[in-house]
Amino acid sequence: MKTDILIIGSGIAGLSCALKLAKDFDVTIVTKKEAMEANTRYAQGGIASVMASNDDFQSHISDTLTAGAGLCHENVVHQIVCDGPRLVDELVNWGVSFARRENQKFDLGREGGHSRRRVLHAGDLTGNELESVLLEQVKKSSRIQILEHHIAIDLITSKKLAETPSNECLGVYVLSIKENIIKTIVAKKTILASGGAGKVYLYTSNPDVATGDGMAMAYRAGATLANLEFVQFHPTCLYTPSLGPKNFLISEALRGEGAQLKLKDGSSFMERHHPLKELAPRDIVARAIDFEMKKSGDDFIYLDISHKPSEFIKKRFSNIYTTCLKLGFDLTREPIPVVPAAHYFCGGVLTDLKGQSSLKNLYAIGETACTGLHGANRLASNSLLEAVAMADYASKDILTNTKEKILSDLPPWNPGKAKENKEEILITQNWDEIRRLMWNYVGIVRSNKRLTLAQKRMALLQEEIMDYYWSFKVTSNLIELRNLACMAELIIASALKRKESRGLHYNIDYPDPLESEKKDTIITYTGNS
Repeated sequence: MKTDILIIGSGIAGLSCALKLAKDFDVTIVTKKEAMEANTRYAQGGIASVMASNDDFQSHISDTLTAGAGLCHENVVHQIVCDGPRLVDELVNWGVSFARRENQKFDLGREGGHSRRRVLHAGDLTGNELESVLLEQVKKSSRIQILEHHIAIDLITSKKLAETPSNECLGVYVLSIKENIIKTIVAKKTILASGGAGKVYLYTSNPDVATGDGMAMAYRAGATLANLEFVQFHPTCLYTPSLGPKNFLISEALRGEGAQLKLKDGSSFMERHHPLKELAPRDIVARAIDFEMKKSGDDFIYLDISHKPSEFIKKRFSNIYTTCLKLGFDLTREPIPVVPAAHYFCGGVLTDLKGQSSLKNLYAIGETACTGLHGANRLASNSLLEAVAMADYASKDILTNTKEKILSDLPPWNPGKAKENKEEILITQNWDEIRRLMWNYVGIVRSNKRLTLAQKRMALLQEEIMDYYWSFKVTSNLIELRNLACMAELIIASALKRKESRGLHYNIDYPDPLESEKKDTIITYTGNS
């Protein structure tokens, strides 16, 4: 297959970028499930932007820099924050309905780390509203093709094909899951918009599709990655052990509206950890909860918003209220049990402000990328802002600078001597072991010993997985397992490189931040994944 622009992923970054590129180019979107099934869909809180008369850019910039713990790239923060109102207007013009007050001004929420109310939302279904509207617009375009149930396997690069010193991305091999065939897609530009890798952890707020595919493929292709040790654990996911590792996110917006964190005896504790209490940055709140749980031996703590009017809760948090009620919890009457869970990657494929990676013709946008906006810890609701901003910048760069001809011939996928895998248990066993290992050893609080043990165990697992991969025909499960294993290795390697505690990375052997460590952690391909 041939296309001008290939986009891998169908979240807010990929869809908004496609809409802008379709003015001049034919665009193909590859997504491994239905197009709606992206991390964007599950975003409850909203998108942060300066929209109120009592707010200003400098305040949003300052809040972002504070949350980022000294690693934010200030030029990136400045540009994205200042473009916020323009990008919000674009979303509204596409048809996104953000909540408004009676005077038709936006109903702005406040979340942890923000000094003002600046979070635009659509109740507690903001992501679903964004995804639905953008997908509807994409489907209207005759120049955009969506390939659902297609999972990318590997990027095709000139260096791998011709063993030349120069390296550029030429396209991608994808598995059509329903057809069970592998297709070669050739493109002038390839854009990774495939989200994060939350499924590398046992407990996560992410959907099953978040297996780090884009980051792992970029790494294997030779692109530079950065800051993978900074994994954000959302402080509050509903504690439902009967559901297994399926975690329902309880939006930070509840704490923005006055919800309190409490121990089982009903006492509050956040005042002991930060002056902003429940509205402290996410890394601090997650560590505080982890500390209190380990101290008491409890499996969860409580989140309580029952003191607010019942009708307000039902209207403002209709989806959370309804979902909790189905699971046996009434937000309006009682506190609910919550625990932290893996949520968002601040690191990823290193890009410039145009979305370009270190690999020619390869772009990365959204959670897949590391732009420097988030630093060592993401400020709440800056992720959707970054996604639309970087999609905008990447599309402008591509519209201006794309003149290359599509290569006419690339070799088809070569399965070698691979055979059918009749023992799927080999895959599920490794999948479960990786996720539990990462949760226990590379979680909210880390140590040198745990990280070293995790690295040794991952080396053995990787050896097994690579044996499976090269012995058996590829399936979607095997592709995801390979990518999860790659991401686990890279997270551990990045965490071992950082000899301090900063933002989301907390190592009990290096409890303090150091000026000498105030730099990005860079990872490049070593040839073993």
